Amino acid sequence: MAETPDGIRIRPLAPGDWDGVVALEERAYAASGLSEGRAALESRGRASPDTCFALEYRGRFGGYLLALPYPLYRCPDLSRAEAAGPDDPAAAPDNMHAHDLVIAEELRGRGLASVMLDHLAGTARARGFATVSLVAVRGSDVLWAPLGYRADPSVELPASYGDRAVYMSMSLAATPTVPDAAPHAYDLLAGSAPRVEVG
Repeated sequence: MAETPDGIRIRPLAPGDWDGVVALEERAYAASGLSEGRAALESRGRASPDTCFALEYRGRFGGYLLALPYPLYRCPDLSRAEAAGPDDPAAAPDNMHAHDLVIAEELRGRGLASVMLDHLAGTARARGFATVSLVAVRGSDVLWAPLGYRADPSVELPASYGDRAVYMSMSLAATPTVPDAAPHAYDLLAGSAPRVEVG
């Protein structure tokens, strides 16, 4: 678990967090048609429980990040639940896909999205992953590029992401240092929360 000086804690997602995850996800994405629904969200968590995280603030649920190993240049389809992992562990991908990231409305503007992505990058690096990928939707790729994610518009995405989605990835070999003031610009803003199919 990681805790910031102002009492914000990042911890593994727990079974009791799913009501909060579903509520935040619906508020962030239902209006734009990008909401996956509970079954699909929970399937992502089951696929890789050690890389799905909750953000707590003063003991209350304040956000989440769902991430799972996924082949580079591929991503989950929002309209489908996640299948079981590969039968052969040796066939597991060396890419960690940040599928979904939402910060509660009252905690936005504090740079917490980038804090959670940094936590994921550290976790992925420690486990031997070479890259982290995501899908930026609704034009949000401009938020992730300064954090080291590079767009690859040639990657064909499932239609469930909408027409403004772009696949992005970052090498874990040389993660950029983000200036102190920069993370605040990358929080999800009320009414324009990008779905980070982080990715």
